Amino acid sequence: MAVSDIVRKVETTFNKASVKYVTKRGWVPAVSGYTGYGSRESIRIFGRVLAVEPDSPAAVNPGAHPDDLGEQRGWRQFITVQLGDFPFTVRIGDKEVHAHTDDNGYIDIAIDNPGLEPGWHTATISIAGAPDADAEVMIVDSSQEVGIISDIDDTILVTWLPRALVAAWNSWIKRTNTRMPVDGMAEFFQRLRTSYPKAPVFYLSTGAWNTYRTLNKFTRQHGFPRGPMLLTDWGPTETGLFRSGMEHKKVQLRNLIIDYPHMTWILVGDDGQHDPLIFSEVVKEHPTQIKMVAVRTLTPREHVLSHGTVAPLAEVANNARATVPFIHGPNGHELIRELDQL
Repeated sequence: MAVSDIVRKVETTFNKASVKYVTKRGWVPAVSGYTGYGSRESIRIFGRVLAVEPDSPAAVNPGAHPDDLGEQRGWRQFITVQLGDFPFTVRIGDKEVHAHTDDNGYIDIAIDNPGLEPGWHTATISIAGAPDADAEVMIVDSSQEVGIISDIDDTILVTWLPRALVAAWNSWIKRTNTRMPVDGMAEFFQRLRTSYPKAPVFYLSTGAWNTYRTLNKFTRQHGFPRGPMLLTDWGPTETGLFRSGMEHKKVQLRNLIIDYPHMTWILVGDDGQHDPLIFSEVVKEHPTQIKMVAVRTLTPREHVLSHGTVAPLAEVANNARATVPFIHGPNGHELIRELDQL
């Protein structure tokens, strides 16, 4: 038996024991909705079901969420008891879908669009014994020609990933309301939206779904455009102890390109992880659907804090640079200057 199989079995056993323990203590189920997206053809809806204390905000207030922890230590986001294989119902428009959560309590379903027009809509997620939760859904107009896909960590939010100890301090120890934006990146997005006013924005990150509320609040507070967040689960998989962040980004990028075949994309990332390499591969595979690549370049000090060397982990390949416009700079202000020179 592989190590990853052992860890998965331990995780499953531990969670089952945790569910039994908190149930005996009177904990109750609570559902949380995340931001989904869709088109005139189909909709994708996200959420999660957790066990919570009966006097917690999520248990007594229909407008609260089980993982909305306000301005507390970051580690509080990661201490959860998920309810796997838990029945739920999603209602949106005239559609009603019944399904079960996955092993980690997540909701991720695709349904046919029930005639919703482009814009923002609200789905309702219901479970037995708990208040309903709202899940926002962004429907993109089929006539929209340009979309934006942005990384989060060290692109718009100072994180210093994947340097484990630094990232752990920023994500687990610091208070969630002290996270700092990358200089000028909100202005860069505003500049992009000036050129493409209706361009939908998708945030793609290797970060855990546990941080969704904190990240959503962060983007609102610092002037970043509203948009769905495509996060991941850090737990073990059938092939490794941790999910591959790089593979997660590749899959989600390809999904968006497939879901919106009529659109061309502006890709925004940083060179502290593998964004340039991922972007290069996407450009090679879909050269006609990538409009521009923008990379925030970390300083040598940031590279050391991020991954231990002064050099980037990867660079955009020369052939990718030749295929689509490529801009780079240490902050959003420099990216705006380069954008204006195109």
